[in-house]
Amino acid sequence: MSATKSPAGTRIADLQAGERVDDQVFRVAQKDLRTTTNGSLYIHAVLADGSGQMVARMWQASQEIYDSMPEGGLLHFRGRVESYKGNRQFIIDGVRQVEAGTFDPAEFLPAGKHDVDALWNQVKELLRGIRNRDVLALVGKFVSDAEFVRSLKRAPAAVQMHHAYLGGLLEHTRNLLRLAQVVCPLYPQVSSDLLLAGIFLHDIGKVRELAFDTNIEYTTEGQLVGHIVQGVLWMHDHCRALERETGRPFPHELETALKHLILAHHGKYEFGSPRLPATAEAIMLHYLDNLDAKLAMVFEAIAGDTDAASEWTGYIRALESRIYKPGVTAANPDAPAANPTE
Repeated sequence: MSATKSPAGTRIADLQAGERVDDQVFRVAQKDLRTTTNGSLYIHAVLADGSGQMVARMWQASQEIYDSMPEGGLLHFRGRVESYKGNRQFIIDGVRQVEAGTFDPAEFLPAGKHDVDALWNQVKELLRGIRNRDVLALVGKFVSDAEFVRSLKRAPAAVQMHHAYLGGLLEHTRNLLRLAQVVCPLYPQVSSDLLLAGIFLHDIGKVRELAFDTNIEYTTEGQLVGHIVQGVLWMHDHCRALERETGRPFPHELETALKHLILAHHGKYEFGSPRLPATAEAIMLHYLDNLDAKLAMVFEAIAGDTDAASEWTGYIRALESRIYKPGVTAANPDAPAANPTE
């Protein structure tokens, strides 16, 4: 069966198994030179554009071809889309270089669907619920930092796992603040001031851990230090700055509690958490963070699944499961079709 030629300008999200691409520009998000069982070389890559990404393979490859593929850069691709274990993969037949200045690499990065200025206004409004003057002053140091705000509006929340697109970190932060707004009244023993500030601060280090100008990837500082430690150091610096500005010490117990929220939010040592959650606020932050991340993975897996014949997505390693796609209440005419993350 011959492949169908896809129209020029087709996005990755729209490509279907059986389609052929003759000359399409994609971003090389990842690449790896591997060896088959018979000893020949092949390239395993991830191709991307603003609509999504797709695993790609080039058989009978060479070191020369591999070296010519700029990781994080753009290339013209020729090849075909196939189905492998229910997932699409792109078989690369040929590549050629993109002329410098022809395309803007930023246009090939995935972006969120929400307006980042609107998200930021929502975040600021939710943070106004903080009543403790020292906590509010610390949060204010970040809110008033124009460079930090610009980065936060653009940063992804991850390279691959969840909210891995431009604006994803801000969207994730907004979601957690909204969740806290709902959950906190059920647990009056939990300090809403600490929790709101902890939500805002827990991932601030990601604007330094990740690079997101031409490719979403880890910076050298991000790989050597990581966003948890980066966030604690950044917060520590702002506490000292507040002390110089006000002429009084930042409350030590308060600073320690806030640092603990950053240090413990991953929840387990094996997930990179230097400390385990040891306060009510830290436990709540961990589980709210995990809830939003996991549900984002579920929704993204369903939205990105192209196998219409199956009721299940492919296996999602981070969720240790396949996801059942049909909405079991879809037949109920009274059920609202709302996205919980909106």
